[in-house]
Amino acid sequence: MNDYHVCSLVVYVSAEHAESVKKTIESLKGAEVPVSNEVGKMVVVLEGDSKDGLVERFEKIKTMPGVITVTLVYHQMDEQSELKEANNDSQ
Repeated sequence: MNDYHVCSLVVYVSAEHAESVKKTIESLKGAEVPVSNEVGKMVVVLEGDSKDGLVERFEKIKTMPGVITVTLVYHQMDEQSELKEANNDSQ
């Protein structure tokens, strides 16, 4: 059975690297940057089917040039059967 994982991160980046880091993060599978500013603060959302996949992307973000800190703010895991059941209940 597959799981669904989602987590949010706060990423601080040097201002001169902010745009390039944002583009690199958004090129990662299951990653988006819904909020960022010009001084290098970003909210990143990662989604995937395994905790290990999220950790791998988390570690990749930490090693990007210009990244100062990465902090995990939230993580949730749901089994796919629970998601299907919730979708069926809402219809």
